[in-house]
Amino acid sequence: MPAPHAVEIQHVEWTDPRALAMRAIMDAEMHVRYGLDSPADAELSAEIDRALAVDETTVVDTVLLVDAGVAVAHAGLRMLSTDSGREWEVKRVIVDGSQRGRGLGRAVMTEIIAIARRGGARRLILQAGDRQPEAVGLYASLGFTPIPVYAPYAEVMPQSLCFELVLR
Repeated sequence: MPAPHAVEIQHVEWTDPRALAMRAIMDAEMHVRYGLDSPADAELSAEIDRALAVDETTVVDTVLLVDAGVAVAHAGLRMLSTDSGREWEVKRVIVDGSQRGRGLGRAVMTEIIAIARRGGARRLILQAGDRQPEAVGLYASLGFTPIPVYAPYAEVMPQSLCFELVLR
């Protein structure tokens, strides 16, 4: 039996085709998970897409985990517009459905947290949905604590679950 492939951490541009493909997988999965796959939901879906949109000029890093040349996990990190510039947001964390249970979510989040620490962030925030218990469990296990739903999610996705990790 051949040895398993080592998962490689790659730092890529937000617009890297593999990152775009991972986010497309996430979008499709979330539309099904939240029941937004019918034509009647098109307007709400468009509002949610706008709320989730990322200005790529604010992206600090995009991390892919790659196994045997294939992207299997993704997370982005962006700096928010704050007076201190020390609040960063984790965006678009996804692990390929066929690869779940391997610790890849923890690995990509650990890398994101390390990047934020090195970059001088004092706080990481993130948004997840109320139908993503595996993500919520991961974030809690990494030390993230609940915070009130923040803009732009509060207006469009009030069922969101938001979290912070204060970095020391």
